[in-house]
Amino acid sequence: MSALQSARLVKTVNHVYHNVEFYRNKMQKIGLEPGDIKGIEDITKLPYTTKDDLRDNYPFGLFAVPQSEVVRIHASSGTTGKATIVGYTRRDIEIWSECVARVLTMAGIHKNDIIQIAYGYGLFTGGLGAHYGAENLGATVVPMSTGNTKKLVTMMEDFGVNAIACTPSYLLHIAETLEEMNKIDKIQLKAAICGAEPWTENMRKEIEERLHISAHDIYGLSEIMGPGVAADCSYHKGLHIWEDYFMPEIISPETLQPVAEGELGELAITTLTKEALPLLRYRTKDLTSISYEKCECGRTSARISRFKGRSDDMLIIRGVNVFPSQIESALLEIGETTPHYLMIVDRVNNHDTLEVLVEVEERFFSDEIKQLEGLTKKIAHVIQQAIGLAVKVKLVEPRTLERSEGKAKRVIDKRQLI
Repeated sequence: MSALQSARLVKTVNHVYHNVEFYRNKMQKIGLEPGDIKGIEDITKLPYTTKDDLRDNYPFGLFAVPQSEVVRIHASSGTTGKATIVGYTRRDIEIWSECVARVLTMAGIHKNDIIQIAYGYGLFTGGLGAHYGAENLGATVVPMSTGNTKKLVTMMEDFGVNAIACTPSYLLHIAETLEEMNKIDKIQLKAAICGAEPWTENMRKEIEERLHISAHDIYGLSEIMGPGVAADCSYHKGLHIWEDYFMPEIISPETLQPVAEGELGELAITTLTKEALPLLRYRTKDLTSISYEKCECGRTSARISRFKGRSDDMLIIRGVNVFPSQIESALLEIGETTPHYLMIVDRVNNHDTLEVLVEVEERFFSDEIKQLEGLTKKIAHVIQQAIGLAVKVKLVEPRTLERSEGKAKRVIDKRQLI
């Protein structure tokens, strides 16, 4: 594995140096040449890459191949409304499909199975990523997407669907629908691949008990590839990361130095085979630890632990990346609010909710109720346009929200995800 990683890292470094001006400038700035990277042990000499780097080079500034070789573009939400753009060559798509096929295999899914893909299709990587992986495996794919749950349940029964890929919260909603329709005993579901949002071990157990299936955690991020970077096996003791395609490092978010095996830190990933958008030491901001011990399942790939949070202020709500700064920018556009707000994230009946408390000028509370209602709707609309999620907005009087002399507390997350 080390020899394979070394060969692929050397090739990747040469690829980005000669084809991406951003990386060439970054390496020259620290006096680093491609020839200085002789193997995987030299990875710490390379510079880090951040989400800001992708945003600053929007849309295609970090692409390492001409547009004629890019066969697909996906995007994820950015911190300021500007999306993070990712591209794939035909070979990138093939490798992505291989990674997802490995995940499905770990979950006991094979070519004789019928799988519903109930992630969103489109610019979001979840739907097409899982879809191509399942087809690569040879399974029969039902491209269901999200939304019409009763139709999904009907097809699940009629088609003999025995596997599903979706967010864990949506799967619990499906379970509720199945219970309401008295169909739990009429379906053949055996496995679920759940990702795109944080979920707890208790939530996994509830899903398994209610649906009588095995549920597996899948990890990925658009910048690196999409779903399929890592996933857990039937022992659920960490997520196996495909080290032949992605080199993981666990670093201290403060010092940016590697931490010891088993110690909590931020996950940084170097793509070892990506052609269109290769990334060096990409800081995911996800907090985890790593183990190189052989798993009970027999696999020898490194395993990352269930994520303990993030080193930045990004939230994942119903599969969507949300930054407080997006809310702030949206509110500043309106002009009728003060710069004080509070986001309250909760999970009600296994569905994420977002309420935003917003301070408004005193005069609005002496006006007609109709004006308050109008402003509430206006703010809710502007926020929804900014983050892509419907929110509940509550207007509060000036100086209602707590002030801080240090970093303002903008988020209360009640989901108890750890």
